[in-house]
Amino acid sequence: MNASGVHCTSAQEIQEVLNSDSLGAVSKSMTIEARQGNPKPRYWDDSKVSINSMGLPNHGLEYYLQAAQQIQKHDDQLFWLSVAGLNLEGNFDIFKKINSIQSIDAVELNLSCPNLPDHPIIAYNLPEFERMLKSVLDVSEKPVGVKLPPYFENAQFDSVAKILNQYPIDFITTINSIPNALVVDIASESTVITPKNGYGGIGGPFIKPTTLANINQFHLRLEDRIAIIGCGGIQNGSDVFEHILCGASAVQIGSQIAFEGLSCFQRIQNEFQQIVNQKKYSQISDFRGKLKRIAPQETPQPRFNY
Repeated sequence: MNASGVHCTSAQEIQEVLNSDSLGAVSKSMTIEARQGNPKPRYWDDSKVSINSMGLPNHGLEYYLQAAQQIQKHDDQLFWLSVAGLNLEGNFDIFKKINSIQSIDAVELNLSCPNLPDHPIIAYNLPEFERMLKSVLDVSEKPVGVKLPPYFENAQFDSVAKILNQYPIDFITTINSIPNALVVDIASESTVITPKNGYGGIGGPFIKPTTLANINQFHLRLEDRIAIIGCGGIQNGSDVFEHILCGASAVQIGSQIAFEGLSCFQRIQNEFQQIVNQKKYSQISDFRGKLKRIAPQETPQPRFNY
């Protein structure tokens, strides 16, 4: 899949992504009202890392409800809306509108955006996180998923998984970009993006270890009925294999689209298929979530006694 927000602002971009035969689904981040997003420059990348503070630029709910009815997709492709939680208070009836559009296959509740000034990441406030999740599930008739920020402590994974296991959600997406990062241009002695005084979310290959850890931590804690979509640091087929080995059932690609364009989907798919063939796996379930652990080695005895 594409990562929500990447190459999907317009109906034309959404269709371009769907036209990639190697793609299984398209996800689009949106808010109720249209947003221009944060001031530019708001995105920067090199071959190893990207930093962004996009601020959820999008055309608003009504635009994407219409776009969903116009796009052409294969029977085995999915289209879903990733709805940002920043202005949902009192507006949960928007999910009733989404319910009526047959071509929208699922809804993702995005409670993890790190790039909105004066809007803290909701998924770090667990009581608010649970309240908003329950409110959406009460009204949505579509499959529901949750887009999560990165977590870093075992206690956080325990607490979030306990909440998720209590509710009939279908999937999680992990991770959103790592928040509150800073990239410096040494020539100009300046930040490389404008919003939030130059602070933004980090993506690209640099974040893959954090992504793999979050996938695996949730794989060990979540009920099997909750699928995990891995998102972060995918450049090639090996990265896809690692995501699935750690527990993902699907993957999203973001920064690599900016680096390479939509052709990256087919290349990565081919590379991944070669790895699966070489390992003689016939289906994803043969290796999904089956990450092995290195056994502890015996402590070597000292050569001399003092």
